[in-house]
Amino acid sequence: MAFRLIPRDEGFFDLFNELSKRLVTSAAMLRELFMHPDQLDEITARIKEVEHEADHITHDVSTRLDSSFITPLDREDIHNLTQELDNVVDLINGTARRAKMFHITETKEPARKLCEILQQQVKHLERAVTQIRDPRAVAIATREVKVLEAQGDTVYHDAMEAMFTGRPDPLDVMKWKEIYDTIEETLDRCQTVAIVLESISLKNS
Repeated sequence: MAFRLIPRDEGFFDLFNELSKRLVTSAAMLRELFMHPDQLDEITARIKEVEHEADHITHDVSTRLDSSFITPLDREDIHNLTQELDNVVDLINGTARRAKMFHITETKEPARKLCEILQQQVKHLERAVTQIRDPRAVAIATREVKVLEAQGDTVYHDAMEAMFTGRPDPLDVMKWKEIYDTIEETLDRCQTVAIVLESISLKNS
């Protein structure tokens, strides 16, 4: 009986929501970066700030896990979801850092397309996170994430084929392959987040 009198710590849901907002913000910035490479330094710095914010939220979740007696979800699920959301922000930041490191001064259509797909993905993830206690809503949102991931694969493979056609500049190939690879990895990671969200929502329905 005593255990029932101890309230569950519902604050985790607010932290999930805050973390998902950082996905949306950083993905929008990354798309902006490849639309306006002349603003590379400024946008990269802004993405890094958001990545730091995501790290602080992730730390807050870990601290809360240590101090909470009763959690609204399994502790492992809370940890996994938090880490996977943070991983997406880390990869977005990693893409921006690569663009800055390679001193990108021009943009390429596949990069813009991949970033547009990523931006759509994270919006669906945010919707799933905010409705995590509604399995049907989560299923609808995560299905869209998976569809978009498949679209991203097509764009990625087409970009790879085009890049190696003819007699490309080796340095140009090296730079853009690294960037495409990282964006594509980010799309894959979004799908991983979707799978984690589906598992959690079904387990707690």
